[in-house]
Parts: sequence; C-alpha cells; structure tokens
Amino acid sequence: MTVTIRPAEKRDVQAVAELIEEIEKFYGATEIQPMDERTPQVEEALFGSPPLASALVVEDETGDLVGMAAYSFFWPAAGSSHSLFLKELYVRDTLRGQGIGGRMMDELRTMAAARPGCSRVEWMADSDNPIARGFYRSQGFEEHQGKIFYRVAPQSV
Repeated sequence: MTVTIRPAEKRDVQAVAELIEEIEKFYGATEIQPMDERTPQVEEALFGSPPLASALVVEDETGDLVGMAAYSFFWPAAGSSHSLFLKELYVRDTLRGQGIGGRMMDELRTMAAARPGCSRVEWMADSDNPIARGFYRSQGFEEHQGKIFYRVAPQSV
C-alpha cells in the first residue's frame, strides 16, 4: 500500500480525533471522551495560538488517515539546546509491519536534524508494551535507563 506522510492540516482535525479514539482503545481505555469534546481539543492543540503540539499524519491512497506521530519541541535538552519529543506514534493495526512506523521515525529525525539547536529526539514506551519496544529495537534504538516518570492531575496539585 502506498502512503503519504505529511504534517497535519486543519482539514485533518476530525480524522486525528478519530485516530486518538483508536489509540485510547489500543491502550485499553474503556471510557472514551466524546467526539464533540475531543475534536475541538485536537484543533486547539494542533492549530491554536500558540499550538501545543505538532503531528505528522499518514494518509493512505484513498485519503484516509491511518497513522500519526504527535510531537513537541522541549527546551532545555542538553545545555541550552532543545529536543523533539515524540509523544505518540501510531499506525493502524492492519498496516503495521509495512515500514510505516520506521518511515515516520526517519521523518522525525530529519525534521529534528534540520532544526537549528535541536540536539536529539526522545520518546518513551510503556515497559509492558513488548511490541513497541521490539519495534524501536528493530529500528536500531537502544533503551536508556535512569528516568522515572511521574504524573499528577492538575486539580490535585
């Protein structure tokens, strides 16, 4: 199958919101945010002023979105440089194993290399997700130890 990887555009908001529902279900969510709430949040995140994040989307030959990579630039990284942080990499299950995820990783690395002051690409994978970890190993990426992840809801701060 032929696919195109490109930056998300405003016309993609609905399809990205649908992919986010797929991602949530993939990770086992049983309560899914209603589409009428999710869609404006996707639009604000990707196209607000300022945008909170960016995304690459994977478009198949019929024009459907079948994958995405959501990312942001974080500062500081090493010294005063910044990093491209990949938050989510997703390819629809029927298209996995066809090199699409690897192509998205290559595109992200190219984008980071082209951005002055960007010293690295970083991401996380769940320790209990052997498929993702195997994918990253197959791409030649090594796991790094030493960070512990924390999360708290804003209302509990």
